[in-house]
Amino acid sequence: MTYPPPRYTGDRGETTATFRPAGHPPELVHTGGGSAGYLATGATTNGQFGLYRWEMGPQPSGPAPHFHRSISESFFILAGTVRIYDGRRWIDAEPGDFVHVPEGGVHAFRNESGEPASMLLHFAPGAPREGYFEGLRDLSDRSEEERAEFFLRHDTFWV
Repeated sequence: MTYPPPRYTGDRGETTATFRPAGHPPELVHTGGGSAGYLATGATTNGQFGLYRWEMGPQPSGPAPHFHRSISESFFILAGTVRIYDGRRWIDAEPGDFVHVPEGGVHAFRNESGEPASMLLHFAPGAPREGYFEGLRDLSDRSEEERAEFFLRHDTFWV
């Protein structure tokens, strides 16, 4: 494997780094104590990746087994226990554990611990997952056809 072609061709570098302090409020708050912080979106990384801090309240939550055709997804557990399905089995992932799911890999995650849990979600390339996260809130109000179109538009295929 070699490095990709240069994307920056300047001679001196640029002052373009971004900083997000730990106390920055999450962009999306879920009922039941969960939230999502948009640390880096596809829009802010020129499509290279998306990185989100996913906070789960103590009640059971998380998607059923599914896969993506165009993006990989990775999980890094920060706090609590998150059950992650790797396509074969459920793993009780704990702080410091990491799971990577390539494109097409069946996966799921759930917090079934009864305690809050927190993890980083990483998507590559940087698809616009914010619309997916935000659209989940009113999905139950949509017709079956609208839900099917929503999941297709957001590269989510249930198994």
